[in-house]
Order: sequence, then structure tokens, then C-alpha cells
Amino acid sequence: MKTHRAVRTPGGLSVRLDVRALTVVVLLLLAALTASVVLIGTGDFPISAADVLRTLVGEGDAGQEFIVTELRLPRVLVGLLVGASLGLGGALFQAISRNPLGSPDVLGLGQGATAGALTVIVLFSGTADQVAVGALVGGLVTGFAIYVLAWKRGVHGYRLVLVGIGVSAIVTAVNGYLLTKSDIVDAARAVVWMTGSLDGRDWAQVWPLLALCVVLVPLVLANSRGLRMMEMGDDVSSALGVRVERVRLVLLVSAVLLTASATAAAGPVAFVALTSPQLARRLTRSPGPNLVASLCMGAALLVTADWVSQRAFGTDQLPVGVVTGVVGGVYLLWLLVTERRAGRI
Repeated sequence: MKTHRAVRTPGGLSVRLDVRALTVVVLLLLAALTASVVLIGTGDFPISAADVLRTLVGEGDAGQEFIVTELRLPRVLVGLLVGASLGLGGALFQAISRNPLGSPDVLGLGQGATAGALTVIVLFSGTADQVAVGALVGGLVTGFAIYVLAWKRGVHGYRLVLVGIGVSAIVTAVNGYLLTKSDIVDAARAVVWMTGSLDGRDWAQVWPLLALCVVLVPLVLANSRGLRMMEMGDDVSSALGVRVERVRLVLLVSAVLLTASATAAAGPVAFVALTSPQLARRLTRSPGPNLVASLCMGAALLVTADWVSQRAFGTDQLPVGVVTGVVGGVYLLWLLVTERRAGRI
């Protein structure tokens, strides 16, 4: 069965289309949208999927309009954007490092963002907006430190991962120190934030994330050809005309911004960035970074996990980070065993 097809554009260009990958992307989008509608209808005041759809197009009653558009829709949109950002950021890190473990969870970017948030909470008792800014700054500073420390005539895969693991250990120790220096109220607030949650998210978190994705996603996709060629090695891709270090720097900065902004909006939601690219690759069975599929997989995973966190444990609702942490931890163990058996670690 053919999985690729050549399509001729109106300008006369011939484009190779991966039919299986396109089908997977469409199905993931449908899964994410379906889970979103179900999630919007879930809560103390249940709303049927049909009523949710009618309300979204402006035909619901006043009560449904308030519940859907003001209370639940922003939370779901934040979940979709955070999941998409983490999925795309994880795919970029794994492609650049050429390592399935090269994810923000392993490299320490989540811990760096957590350090920024904890600094604001513990030392300054900052507001929610200030905590988000602190998390964003912490993630950016950590990403810059990893890049600088990993640089040696370029940034290469295993060096990036090893430096990231070392930075992660240091920042984790800093986070532990900050928690021990905080009072009980700030410590409780910090622990809740560190779990990763979509509770209480509103339109104030939606718009900055949406604006960032509108800018960064096209930028990443515009450099995807260079990223795919870089998988053949720096020398080969340079010979084919790719400006390797420029493309790598642009994509690393984009990945750090996506990850840090997602963490600032929802806290360090564990393992979505690690699992999404791997699951997307297994579904598409396509080489390369699978950027669009990873983005869609991240969005579908996070909104589904949020539904599970609200419904699977009765009245005891869990933060979404607990669900993704359990599922992602099991997946990480399976991945390590698989990689070891294949002789790659």
C-alpha cells in the first residue's frame, strides 16, 4: 500500500504528500476537538455535547452561555494550547538532540521554569501573573544556560542531553532549598503550582499563549525542512545548503519559548513533551520530526488527561499533572527498556 503521493500545486511544483501522516493528523485533531467538547460539558452542571455545540455557535441559553464561554471554554483552550506547545517543543528537542530522551522534562527546562515561579512565590509572594512571568523567565534562563554549556563548535545531541541532566539536578536542588525556606502558606501554594493544573485558568492565559503559537508555529514549520535534513548529520546538511547553527538556534529558542510559556500557563505538566513526539512517530510510521503530528498529539493527550483527572476518581478531582505524570512515567520506563534492548543506551 502506498503511503506517499505526489501532488502538483497550481504553480507547477510537485509536493510529496504522506497520506498516512495526514490521516493521523486529521484523526488526532478530531480526537482533540471531541475530547474538548466532552470536557466542556463535564462538571457539577453537566451539559450534553449537542448543547455545548449549540452554545458555542451562540444558540444556548444564558446559563449555558456563562458556564461554557466564561468558565469552561478558557480552561479547555489553555489545555489545547499547552498540550500543543509541549508536543511541538518536545519534538524539536528530540529532533535536535537526535535522542528520544531529549525532552524538556529530562533537560531541566520544566525545573528551570519551576525555579522562576518558586522565586516569585517564596521571596516576593507574587500574584498569579507575576508567578507566570517568573516561570517564563526561569525557563528562558535555563534554556540559555544549557545552550551555552553544551556549545563546543556547535551543539550536539548527547552533549545537550548530558548538560541538560546536570542542569536539571542543580535546579532541582535549588527548588528544594526554596521550598525549605518558605512559610507553610507559600509552600502549599508552590506545591500546588508544581503539580501542574488547569484549574482556574481563564482568558488571561489564553491570549498570550495563542499569540505566541501564532508566531512560533509558522516559524518552526518554515525551518522544518532544514531540521529534517540535519538528521543526516551537520556536514551533509551544510553541503546541501542548510545553515545548520542558525536553524538549530532558531528552533532551540522556539522550543524553549514554547515549553516555558506552557509551563507558565499551567505549571510543569509532566511528560507530555516526552511522550507526544514518540507516539506521533509510531502512529505515522514516518521518519523525521513529525512536528504537526506531535503538536496535535500533545493537544489531544492533555485535554484527554484533564477529562480523566476530573471523572476517573469520583468527587476527588486530581490536577492534570498527576495523570500525565503517572502515564508518562510508565511510558518512560518502557522507552528506556526498549532503547536498552536495541543497544542505543
